[in-house]
Amino acid sequence: MTGRHILLVDDDRGLRHVLAAMLSPAGHAVTAVGDGPEAIAELNQNKFDIVLVDIGLPSMSGLEVLAHARSLPDPPLVIVMTADDTPETLLQAVKRQPYRYIRKPFPPNTVAQIIEDAAGSAAASALSFEVISAKPEWLEFLAPCSLEMADRLQSFVLHLEADLPAKIRESVAFAFRELLNNAIEWGGKLDPTRKVRISCVRSRRMLIYRISDPGEGFDIDRLRHAAISNPENDPIRHMDVREAQGLRPGGYGLAMTRSLVDELIYNEARNEVICIKHLE
Repeated sequence: MTGRHILLVDDDRGLRHVLAAMLSPAGHAVTAVGDGPEAIAELNQNKFDIVLVDIGLPSMSGLEVLAHARSLPDPPLVIVMTADDTPETLLQAVKRQPYRYIRKPFPPNTVAQIIEDAAGSAAASALSFEVISAKPEWLEFLAPCSLEMADRLQSFVLHLEADLPAKIRESVAFAFRELLNNAIEWGGKLDPTRKVRISCVRSRRMLIYRISDPGEGFDIDRLRHAAISNPENDPIRHMDVREAQGLRPGGYGLAMTRSLVDELIYNEARNEVICIKHLE
């Protein structure tokens, strides 16, 4: 992994020391500051690849630092760190296009893994998405068809659902990931110039995901056939080939989704699906 120039912005001196001590031996150049004005001065004077920023800074919100970083001609990836887990704070961050959102407290190696992921897929990591709605009861995105983008969007959505019971949260997390990944892979053909539309609607009694892809990403019979068929009728080898191409095994996960949610409703073209999970 190539080292990155990282700006670390947090008023917790101990956390700055721990993160800098962990990231520097990995080859990263870390500049650490304790407040927003210092961070903006650094961003105006130097080129950074990644910014780690806390939202709760003393004299300026980290959201302002995020917005300034994203407005630069060659913007860095911004990883938001915060102990404020309210939906309003998350949604304000999402509007400003962070790369990832981490809730404090977190294991320090969480940051190291996210930076490694970003370094391993630099072009995909730099992709941006459009926020169509950012309300706690209705979150909606229009995003490039990239599996790396799916990971980012899932992290935002799941933070909004942190109050759900663990069993429900795990079920909807699996369902959301499978439906979104199938839309991106099968409908969008992993082409970032194509867009997938994702809506997450939350009421008191149900959670609804609506995912629309630019192709035909939800044909379960076709996906199942793709997962088990190849010229040698060797499903294991087929899965290995798909994995080597950066693709997932096929339709097994999508079929399993049916058992984890209450309803899956497809449109006639089968390029749009509504996933419903009852909460009471």
